[in-house]
Amino acid sequence: MPVLRILLVEDDRGLQLTLGDRLTREGHAVEIEADGEQGLRRAMEQPYDLILLDVMLPRRDGFDVCVALREAGVEAPIIMLTARGQLADRVAGLKLGADDYVVKPFDMVELLARIEARVRRARPASQVYRFGEVTVDVRGARCERAGRAVELGSKEFRLLCYFLERQGDTVSRDELLAQVWGYKAATASRTLDVHVASLRRKLEAQPHRPRYLLTVHGLGYKLVA
Repeated sequence: MPVLRILLVEDDRGLQLTLGDRLTREGHAVEIEADGEQGLRRAMEQPYDLILLDVMLPRRDGFDVCVALREAGVEAPIIMLTARGQLADRVAGLKLGADDYVVKPFDMVELLARIEARVRRARPASQVYRFGEVTVDVRGARCERAGRAVELGSKEFRLLCYFLERQGDTVSRDELLAQVWGYKAATASRTLDVHVASLRRKLEAQPHRPRYLLTVHGLGYKLVA
């Protein structure tokens, strides 16, 4: 599954930590809000690939937030999380614009499968990027250069996908370490540099004089596709 930007709106601190940590370890970028009002504001201001929305929230409940998002034209898939298991509540959530409804306590593996299914349905049938001789099929998790398969490690592929999603933008080291590896800000690590160097060797005609994956000194990296 490609790197996803996920908004988790949940007031249960334990679930925030458990679910946030698991999604981050899966390679996704997770942002958390603890009440409906803040969650709605964040979802209106920023683009997300998926929204995980609790029903019982302070200040504004999940049903209300869901309605407001759909009325505002926010199209990101919404999976509602709730302790309510009654059929009427599930039907209400779906009718208000939610894409799926998961009753707590839920199995983490099942939730991850539901996330993947909802995002797959929401995205185009194919998600292919091309630059130079390189072709990257995000959904198929394949990379080719000049028609030949390029073997990439899981973190290399996630890093490349993140660059492709942000192509043309200068992305800071802290952002890349946080979003791809889940490291905290200001973490000192050579991991990023090693992976960038490896991508250059595999994708650039002249790795020591890269044309596409560029270093922006003092700031980070950017992919010019």
